[in-house]
Amino acid sequence: MNVIADTCIWSAALRRKSTDQDITEKLVDLITHNRIVMLGPIRQELLSGITDKKQFEQIRNHLAAFDDFPITTIHYETAATFYNKCRLKGIQGSHIDFLICAVSAVENLLLYTLDKDFNHYKKHLDVHLMAN
Repeated sequence: MNVIADTCIWSAALRRKSTDQDITEKLVDLITHNRIVMLGPIRQELLSGITDKKQFEQIRNHLAAFDDFPITTIHYETAATFYNKCRLKGIQGSHIDFLICAVSAVENLLLYTLDKDFNHYKKHLDVHLMAN
């Protein structure tokens, strides 16, 4: 099964000084086996806030190896449905989080994340989290 690596996973492997070796190794393994699915909003989150031009270019160049998965109307509509469903249950989240959940659910993709919010979403949504 292919995997969406969430922003926090990429960030741990690409940006942070003290990375978690297990996270990096798992990401490298997924990349090596061509199982990674890149979403444009994740690429945007990764590149946002990098003020050092050299670092921005370096990370952009690393990510250039991955084409963006095409996000279509069904994904956006599913994300809105997920947002509304979770709101009714008292669970808040970002629009990007729900878009990631929607792509994961519609396309039957695993989601590799450290973000605990996704554990809350999973209680009410058909999201498949990869074991850490």
